[in-house]
Amino acid sequence: MDSWLRALVLGCLLVTIPTAAAGGSQATPAQRGSSPVNFDVLRRQAEEARVAGRIDEAVGLYQRAVAQQPSWTEGYWYLGTIYYDTDRHDECRDAFAHVTGQQPDNGAAWAFRGLCEFRLRQHATALEHLNRADRAGVGDDPAFVAVVGYHRAILFARLAQFERAFDLDASLVRGGNTTPAMLDAVGIALLRLPLLPDEVPPEKRELVQLAGRAGVFRIGMMREAADQAFQQLVARYPDSPNVHYMYGSYLAWDRPDEAIEQFQIELTHSPGHVLARVQIAQELIKRGDFPAATPYATEAVRLDPRNFMGRRVLGQIKLQAGDVAGAIADLEAAARLEPSSPSARFHLARAYRRAGRTADAQRESTEFRRLEKQQQIQRGGVNAVGGALEDDRPQDDKPR
Repeated sequence: MDSWLRALVLGCLLVTIPTAAAGGSQATPAQRGSSPVNFDVLRRQAEEARVAGRIDEAVGLYQRAVAQQPSWTEGYWYLGTIYYDTDRHDECRDAFAHVTGQQPDNGAAWAFRGLCEFRLRQHATALEHLNRADRAGVGDDPAFVAVVGYHRAILFARLAQFERAFDLDASLVRGGNTTPAMLDAVGIALLRLPLLPDEVPPEKRELVQLAGRAGVFRIGMMREAADQAFQQLVARYPDSPNVHYMYGSYLAWDRPDEAIEQFQIELTHSPGHVLARVQIAQELIKRGDFPAATPYATEAVRLDPRNFMGRRVLGQIKLQAGDVAGAIADLEAAARLEPSSPSARFHLARAYRRAGRTADAQRESTEFRRLEKQQQIQRGGVNAVGGALEDDRPQDDKPR
């Protein structure tokens, strides 16, 4: 772990145990069984040893106390934090598993459990538990919130969920986090590398750092600096996969002709690039040129039927062409692949309406509005790695 991250996490270990966990520490005499005095003595001695910094002694006492009183949540909490501090991550994970088992709404405990699993390289499980921590809330300490967010972001990228990774990276950058580790995270997400920062090979380090710097300028809407950084990146690494794609995604906001040129260059280097085709198709749709967009979207879906953006764009094209049944099939697939996408719901509602399925159209319109509001609250707009989606606000049922 990078030193700044370790310092933040270890600082969080010093905070008072969350209220939810503390609530589990009050055991009645009936719960304590036949040795209430012994348990009280062990608890007091364990806490005295921990506060005094006698860590090995504290661990032994806490272990004896929780063995005697398994419902003592606070004991497992302090064992878990000590284990994390001393890099005993298997035991840390197991201790926090006890806490989350007893208090499933304790977001901080889920967070520490996920961080331990991250250190054990149990990536999918770690992300699942860090996401659960995020949903439950991890407290008000901004440093700890940032630690959890950073690890979620790099795990999203490691598991090839690049759009989610970049969205989270962007929120962290907007919150003032522009450390070197954060720049690496942004660069990895934009270059679509399924790697953790410490897995980046030496020959790609500069590439990742340059991409991260360009991405941070883009997030910060620092136009001149972003232009220079992207141009430097393209000049230095013209043949690297996804470099022209990420530059095109940046240009797509207000220089669409240049963006399409970059996407086309990407296709010369990476003929199987699905998202470059999707982005070209989206831009052609914006111009009303559905026939020109069709081969790009069709090939994108052929190459990757599980790419939700490809299925959504192809659904739009089919709806415009009058193939309502085909449009519904693709748009339903897009909604299944990315249930949180407002745009998929919007276009699916249009397709249902064309098919006369009024109740289904109303359901999808309602879901669209809910998801759009949620997205605005969480992110303040769409910030996908693939570039901006078209405006999802339904004005009428005209083809888009």
